[in-house]
Amino acid sequence: MEAKKKTTRKKEKSLLSRINAWLHLWLGISSGLIVVFVAFTGTVIVYCDELLDLSAGKSLYVKEVKDNRLPVDTLLKNIQLAFPEREAPVLMTSFKDPERTVKFRMFSDEKGLSMVYVDPYSGVVLKDDGFAHFFYIMAHLHSSLLLHDPGIWIVDIATIIFLIELITGLVLWWPAKWTQRTREASFTIKWKATFKRLNYDLHNVPGFYSLLPALVLTITGLLIAFEPLMDMTSKTFGGREMHEWEASLPGYQAGRQQADVNQTIGEMFRQHPDARAAELALYDWDSSGYYTMWVARKMGLKSAEGAHLKVIDKYSGASLAIPPQHERAEVIDNINWTLHMGVWRGQLGKFVTFVAGLICTSLPITGFIIWWGRGRKKKKAAPQRSGVSAG
Repeated sequence: MEAKKKTTRKKEKSLLSRINAWLHLWLGISSGLIVVFVAFTGTVIVYCDELLDLSAGKSLYVKEVKDNRLPVDTLLKNIQLAFPEREAPVLMTSFKDPERTVKFRMFSDEKGLSMVYVDPYSGVVLKDDGFAHFFYIMAHLHSSLLLHDPGIWIVDIATIIFLIELITGLVLWWPAKWTQRTREASFTIKWKATFKRLNYDLHNVPGFYSLLPALVLTITGLLIAFEPLMDMTSKTFGGREMHEWEASLPGYQAGRQQADVNQTIGEMFRQHPDARAAELALYDWDSSGYYTMWVARKMGLKSAEGAHLKVIDKYSGASLAIPPQHERAEVIDNINWTLHMGVWRGQLGKFVTFVAGLICTSLPITGFIIWWGRGRKKKKAAPQRSGVSAG
């Protein structure tokens, strides 16, 4: 009777293991190409800020630091004179370092996204850098394969499948018994082994070590993709996106003198000594009585480290009250982006995210090779029919 129970339990465990293995295999096969593409394009974006600074070159810094900066309106007029065919800039980034130039984010039909660097003291446009459009394309390939709504759904479904793959992969990786032999096999790569064994180790071992950052990247990606999921997460941590309060914000007043934006930015830096950059939203700049600003330790293309949201009265330069729940929701959203972009611990976070991205890119490839090798082995092992007839 006892032996029967053990056999039954063994069969149940074996069935669950088979189901887990089946899910891991066929979900991986079905989504492999998409996962490789999405993981690779995401990995390319990780060091976008460093590469953009490298591309900017000497235009990152001014030739001479003067006592006073020109008004933001003057800089905007200079940009419009330099690029009359383009839409007005949408964002301006100013830095605490007096030697840094001011960076404007612009978009045009012919050049796409570009970063325009302006000397804040002389108003001279130093560089119009279209390299940013490469990352714009990478980001849209990453999120939608450049196929708009159908592509978004393809990527989202593949991401959900990849999340299941990570969980089922961990179950497959987990040894039935922890011995010295299984520990060695689970945590180390046999570099001098046969190609088949090496490929197997390259799938299992890096897959385990990258599991946590891979989960973070996958879950944060799903939060970005599914707004209701992000809203639910935000509410769980006490945040709620609210817009009713915006009706009480000051309206545009034609002819009224505006407060000096440079002084306001300087005040924000004094209030937040750790901040090194301020990003100013220029949407509705000529038709609104207020503007929003983020001050942060570092301002990236899609992230802001240690960011603080500010809403500023355009005429008095005073910070306006933001509902605590809305402010918390904005902070939570930024934290999610920070985790997804890999800037949660400066260069350490970026390095971990970059390596995890490369491993995630490789997992479907090494997994496919494992499956392909097993299929060929089965074919070779199949018995040959005898040509001798019964006599």
